[in-house]
Amino acid sequence: MNTTYKQLRLVLGDQLNAQHSWFKEKSDDVLYVIAELHQECSYTQHHIQKVCAFFSAMENFASALVQAEHHVLHLTLDDTMAYGTLPELLSDLMSRYNVKEFSYQLPDEFRLKEQLLNYTKSLEITTTCVETEHFYLDENALKREFKAGKRHRMEAFYRKMRKRFNILMDGQNPVGERWNFDEKNRNKLKPNDFDKVPDPKRFEHDVTSIIKRIERHNIRTIGSISNNVLVWPTTRTQAKQLVDYFCQHCLAYFGYFQDAMSGELDNAFQKKQWSLFHSRLSFALNCKMISPHYVVNKALEYHVSNSDKVTLAQIEGFVRQILGWREFVRGIYWANMPQYAQLNTLHADKQLPAWFWDGNTKMRCLRHAIEQSLEHAYAHHIQRLMVTGNFCLLAGISPDDVDQWYLGIYIDAIEWVELPNTRGMSQFADGGIVGSKAYAASGNYVNKMSDYCNKCHYEVSQAVGCKACPLNSLYWHFMSQHEALFSNNPRQKLVYANWNKKTDTQRSEILNQAEKYLIDIENL
Repeated sequence: MNTTYKQLRLVLGDQLNAQHSWFKEKSDDVLYVIAELHQECSYTQHHIQKVCAFFSAMENFASALVQAEHHVLHLTLDDTMAYGTLPELLSDLMSRYNVKEFSYQLPDEFRLKEQLLNYTKSLEITTTCVETEHFYLDENALKREFKAGKRHRMEAFYRKMRKRFNILMDGQNPVGERWNFDEKNRNKLKPNDFDKVPDPKRFEHDVTSIIKRIERHNIRTIGSISNNVLVWPTTRTQAKQLVDYFCQHCLAYFGYFQDAMSGELDNAFQKKQWSLFHSRLSFALNCKMISPHYVVNKALEYHVSNSDKVTLAQIEGFVRQILGWREFVRGIYWANMPQYAQLNTLHADKQLPAWFWDGNTKMRCLRHAIEQSLEHAYAHHIQRLMVTGNFCLLAGISPDDVDQWYLGIYIDAIEWVELPNTRGMSQFADGGIVGSKAYAASGNYVNKMSDYCNKCHYEVSQAVGCKACPLNSLYWHFMSQHEALFSNNPRQKLVYANWNKKTDTQRSEILNQAEKYLIDIENL
């Protein structure tokens, strides 16, 4: 390394994009800085696998840049422990290396964007902020598409994106003459489907040294990691391998079963119900080891060459998640921050039950989803939305508590993607900016999409009584509590029609049951 550098370029832990134009040319005047930071470990309590995965991926990315003959300074927590904040570290490095220019990529979290913006205002040297060159839409395009406070709808946005990037299009019309095959993507996984489920693609990274470093610096984490081995991809090569594995082994059934959940698939020899047919590419995508363009293009290529195996319904369901939903929530986030993080339309204020941290609940669906999250730092979108998220919505848990839990426990959770999914889609705290209705459901939905109810302590068919499924009475309690807000929603008129068909006695019994459960929420 040199003793002086003209330019310092900061690479954040979720900016591991080897395809960025920064790296097309080598220069002895440019120093790239990749740093583990105490501030990034402490803004919420993260899953141990999440911290390990980011630190491992950052180290591997730094090594790859060095091999490509770039000048790189990779700093661990041991190296940065004296710096309380990122600006403190940067100032010291700029002084140490006599830096004349500072460049950074646009952060994807509001707090980091504000921190770096405020910091660069105080600098007397030249500063430059560039795009991450990762998403389909850059910052200017997002500003044109999304406006603060406006109720945006994903389906309209998704169709516009399909046209704009000519994906699954036949001229101006969608391939197959349909935009959406969502109704074909709601199948329950039954025992005769179990053999179709592939073993999850795993990698083996011994992260013992990282764990010791985390412990040495008293970083508080949640969850577990089996034998100090991380199974997630932490290099671009591994991420690409995971894409190929998904296309070859999962894509053919992804759409059919993307909403399915199972607690009975596993046996003593296999653990695959946590992954099912899902790609589990979200961590690799969100730290930018691979791009959404790459993922979508590879899936489309596989569909075209294997159309007899991967139907249009399967590929469309997957493309919708990447091209549609992922880009959509990012637009919602940036159009509405920082106010979005304080929205609480339903005035939910209850504390998250303690069993969210250990899974010690008699509700089998909640226990399974939480234990899986603690064990794997992962749960798929329906587990997040319609199990843990649904319970929090019905029980009136504070969206602040819900945000922090989701942000910490999932390996792919970065605020830009977590916040609109949680505070918006899941908790309706944004009043409908993301979704046209509250995604509230009784135990019937869980029973329809899973086998959780089969061996549960509670009876999914009952709304009242000591063994009644808590989701049933809590659902009606929630809908009754917010009738003024939801009763005129066309998508929920039938709900209130059914509620009003019940006798006064029936309604009273259900509401009383819900109140008992809410009082005893720690023991459900």
